[in-house]
Order: sequence, then structure tokens, then C-alpha cells
Amino acid sequence: MLSLKRTTLIRHAQLYCRGALLFLFVFTVALRAQDTFKTETSSGVTNIRIAVADFKPSSADPQVSGFKHTFDSTLYADLANAGIFDIVSKSLQPQSTPGAPAEINVQQWAAAPASAAMVAFGSFGVQGSKIICNGFLFDAKNLQYPQILAKQYTEDASEDAARQIAHRFADEIIFRLSGGSQGIAETKIYYVKIEGANKEIWEMDYDGANQHAITHLGSISLSPRISPDNTRLAFSSLGRDGFQVRMYSMLLGRMVSFPSAGGTNLSPAWSPNGKDIAYSSSRSGDPEIWISDANGSVSRRVTSFRGPDVSPVFNPRTGSQIAWISGRTGLPQLYIMDSDGSAVQRMTDGGYATSPSWSPNGQFLAFAWDRKYGPGAPGGQDIYVMEIATKRWIQLTHDGGRCDFPSWSPDGRHIVYANSADGKDSHMKVWTMLADGTQKRALTGAGADMPNWSWK
Repeated sequence: MLSLKRTTLIRHAQLYCRGALLFLFVFTVALRAQDTFKTETSSGVTNIRIAVADFKPSSADPQVSGFKHTFDSTLYADLANAGIFDIVSKSLQPQSTPGAPAEINVQQWAAAPASAAMVAFGSFGVQGSKIICNGFLFDAKNLQYPQILAKQYTEDASEDAARQIAHRFADEIIFRLSGGSQGIAETKIYYVKIEGANKEIWEMDYDGANQHAITHLGSISLSPRISPDNTRLAFSSLGRDGFQVRMYSMLLGRMVSFPSAGGTNLSPAWSPNGKDIAYSSSRSGDPEIWISDANGSVSRRVTSFRGPDVSPVFNPRTGSQIAWISGRTGLPQLYIMDSDGSAVQRMTDGGYATSPSWSPNGQFLAFAWDRKYGPGAPGGQDIYVMEIATKRWIQLTHDGGRCDFPSWSPDGRHIVYANSADGKDSHMKVWTMLADGTQKRALTGAGADMPNWSWK
């Protein structure tokens, strides 16, 4: 049972960031059966069957083999992870290795057992100190005009360059075959890395590769939020004035000025135009939702009610609404309001809700929810998605331990979140899944928490 008597500032701040508002009583409430609804990954549309051929070596440079293996495996994984393809197994593909349009027999790829509708193929080589990669996408069913896409990439030869070229080509394919939806292979995920007594902000590629530290403050840093243009990283960190919103410039590679405010200031969130930041501040006593400009120089309070208000997030489609967690009626519940504090709506009707995240299309909220919170209650804290217009919800995780901090991918087809099988913070890992709860996989080892997916 959580207690108001907790005294350590660090634990106090961590609990606020989780939306864990501290109360001495619990209650349970029966929730009506929920109807299903369609997310980006449950529309009923048949996935496109695509074959991803290993690229043909185009030079004898000894580096080609290793770099090409990285490229081939990354491209295959990117398209498999996209959520819109049925990937042809390598064992079902023809034995040929086409490197150019003149070398491919599309009928061979369209026939069983591959039965591919689309084929991605090309050539990969190293010339001097440069990777030269030519990628093609063909419609295997169109014998007269099969070519859909042709791209050439030239980069300094390195393992990372091979990965990034694969990401770019995958996103090009996704853009062409998804009706203009941007892919996520080049996006980043920011998260908290537990390092002994400290917590620093780290960055990784969307697939868990290239994990590295951003901050080196030797303190407790929480709730990283990248700006819409990927140039600034806002987070909360413990310093001489307690927990304050801090700012890191991705362009300059260092901390930049952001004014401290009174009280405890936590969980910053960017508006979609990058001009405003919402956060929870106790400068006036109770933790309330405040909004400041991106420089922190002009601030206004948008909530005013007894009980903590925490974890704000803007509607990324309009910027005119905020979802947040409030304890004004008892245990923490999910609310939405207009960004001026009007038109308040309570979205959950019981249990213990935390950590909202708004879908890119503005239609859904992902959040963590213990629906039957209380001593001896069955179930636990899982990730849910709610359709805002109807308040209908679906549960995405089940019986996997404590789940928290969901964050949507910019294409609306994926959600990243933190999970600990035994509930311990130090055992938290960052996981990803499709927005319908399928294809779950871990991106990090233990000691990773509070993930945030970049806007693009």
C-alpha cells in the first residue's frame, strides 16, 4: 500500500512521474464490458506480401561481406517490423540474387512458394572508402512496368552507415506502399538508463541498436521528451533546487539554459509546433499542470484543483488538447482538457491510471492502468489503448508484470513501453509492440525505463 508518509525526495518525484498519486485508501469499481475498435494495426486490410532478397555484392573489397550482412539483416528486420507486410521467408525465395533490373525474373518471385506481390533487391559494394548501394522495389505481378522504386545511396564505409542506408531504403519502401505514411526506421527512442545510484538520459535507434548516453549529469534524470524537430531534449533532473525541467541541445551536444521554477517540476511535454512545454509544477502548493514557452520564460497554470495533477501530454494532431493524470477525485485517473484548462473530461472510471500518451492521429490514448487496484486485487498494471470519442478501450499487455510509460511511434502503428516482470524499477526493460498488442519484443536489457519515441 502506498503511503503519504514517504519522505525521500527522489522516490517522491519518481512516484509523481509514474502518476502514482499517494492516498491512504483504495476502492474498486466494476467496469462495463468494452467493445473492440480499430487501431492502425487492426483495420482488417490484408498485409502486402513482400520478398526481401539479399543484395548482390558489387565489388571485391574485403569489407563488403560484413557491411552487406548488416545491411541485409537490417532491411529485412525493418520491413518485418513495419506492421504492414507479410514477409516471404528466405527459405521460400528463389535461389537467384538479382542486383539490377535486367537480372530479375519477376515471374519467378511471383510464383509459389514465394508468391510475392513485391520484391526488394539490389546491389551493395565498397569502392575506396565509400559504400555504394543501389536498391530497387518491383511489383512482381506487373510484368510490363514492374519498377516502383529505384534509389542509390553513397556513404562513408562503416557498420553504422550500412545500417542507416538500410533504414532509409526501408522507409522509402514503406512510404510508397503504405499510401504515403512515413516509416519509422530512422526514428529514435529516448529513455532513462539506471546506472548505480544515478539515472541518465540515453538514446537508441527504433530497433534497440546504437544505445548510448546523452547526459552525464551524475544525478537523477527522468521523463525525457524530444522536441518535434529533434533539436532539443527536455527532461526533469534533480539539482540544488530539487527537480527542475532541464534542456539539452541535440545540435550543440550540451545542456542549454532553462529557468528554474519554485517547487518540484516534472514530466515536460512538447506541443506539436514546438513552441510550448507543459509540465507538472508544485510552485503554487499542489502539483498542477503549467504551460510555458519553449524558453521557459512565460508560464501559466491551466489546472487548479485540490489533488496532484501530473504527466501532461498534448494532442499531437491539434495541439489544442492535453491529456493528463489527476488525483482530484481520489486515486489517479485519466483526464483530457482543452489547452486553456477548459472542457475537462474524465476518461477512466476507476482503478489506478498513469502515464498517458496521445496517438499521432489524435484518436487514441495509450496509458498504464491497474483497473482493479487494491490489496489482494487480481491483475496488475498493464498498457491500455482508449478510443477518445467513445471511451472504449482494449488491453494490450497481460500478466507480464508491471508495465508503464507507453509512447506511440510517429506512424501510429507501434507503441514502446517499460516493463518489469517482478515490479522492481532496476529490472525495467524497454519493449516495443504493434498498437494492437502483438509482436512484443524487448529492445534493452534491465535498467531501462521511461521511453519516449521521437516525433519523426
